[in-house]
Amino acid sequence: MSGLLHLAAALDQPDALDAGAYVELARLAEQGGLDFVTLDDSFARPGPDALGALCRVAPATRRIGLVPTVTTTHTEPFQVQAAVATLDWVSGGRAGWRIDVSATEAESRLFGRGAAPARAAGAPFSAEALWREAGEAADVAARLWDSWEDGAEIRDAATGRFLDRDRLHRVDFTGTAFSVRGPSTVPRPPQGHPVRVVDATDDHAGTVAARYADVALVRAAAPAQAAASRDRLRERARAFGRRPDSLRVLVSLLVDLGDGEYAATPGRGSPLFERSREFGGGGARPTVRGPLYRGGPVDLAELVAGWHADGVTDGFHLVPVEPRRDLERLVNGTVALLQHRGLFRTFYPGSTLREHLGLARPANRYAVTGGTR
Repeated sequence: MSGLLHLAAALDQPDALDAGAYVELARLAEQGGLDFVTLDDSFARPGPDALGALCRVAPATRRIGLVPTVTTTHTEPFQVQAAVATLDWVSGGRAGWRIDVSATEAESRLFGRGAAPARAAGAPFSAEALWREAGEAADVAARLWDSWEDGAEIRDAATGRFLDRDRLHRVDFTGTAFSVRGPSTVPRPPQGHPVRVVDATDDHAGTVAARYADVALVRAAAPAQAAASRDRLRERARAFGRRPDSLRVLVSLLVDLGDGEYAATPGRGSPLFERSREFGGGGARPTVRGPLYRGGPVDLAELVAGWHADGVTDGFHLVPVEPRRDLERLVNGTVALLQHRGLFRTFYPGSTLREHLGLARPANRYAVTGGTR
């Protein structure tokens, strides 16, 4: 497969509340040139607010993309888009938004505002309805980001004009669970649209990813499974009128780098081949948490290089089992080997997350069409 890999890593540390823990790992990932880091979040478990934590990480880093999980259930889309746009401004164009939903009764009770969408009393939560609302939130967020044209801020002290009102556009959106009227309170983000990321494992989430996401995460334990997932997502993106290659599809893989390498011996073939037989042909073992690679950094580099050479994925989103240990071994072992083989960058050629991913800055829909909605 031509082109360089895309690599991302999770910073999840369930017991860490101090900002320094996240700054330390983000800087380590940046040292390795990774495209972005993610920080998971959920109303279903304790922990720091992911978006707030990465706003603290932003001024302590210079290039790496920052992608917090922010649920669209029980939250106001207007506030979510403004917060993500703020992260983009604070980071100088490095923000992303991992879109997720909240599907439990316990999460609903935290807000005291009724049950999640399309749920009758005693009935199970509807994944279809939750992800439909998530898609609408992703849609209206992009409209609000476009509601300020580039250059709308004048800041002319002599005339007292702060805004060019002709470059400010009203959004008038009605969805199934919310409505939004008026422009955003935050000027258009540096990237135009911060990068939207969706875990496309669930079929309904896959629809949202195909229609709105810039990056889709898939869980695959074997190359054929990864290829099928990417092909399916890109075909769905085409059906929504998108260019299929505008969607980056990354395999999300749990990694446990505490084990030693599987050294190859004459007649046994490569270590990756031997472990692929043990784990069903893909080098990763299916688990209840998702596909898991267990081994050493060298063999992980072989797995990544092999899947990339087969053209089955655009890259990997790696989730360390032991955050500090595994991320250090990932950067100083696996990434260093991939860089040595010319498969991964040795420096950041740009400053924004979109540039890291090879994605164009979106045109402003209102500036282009002159529309008002």
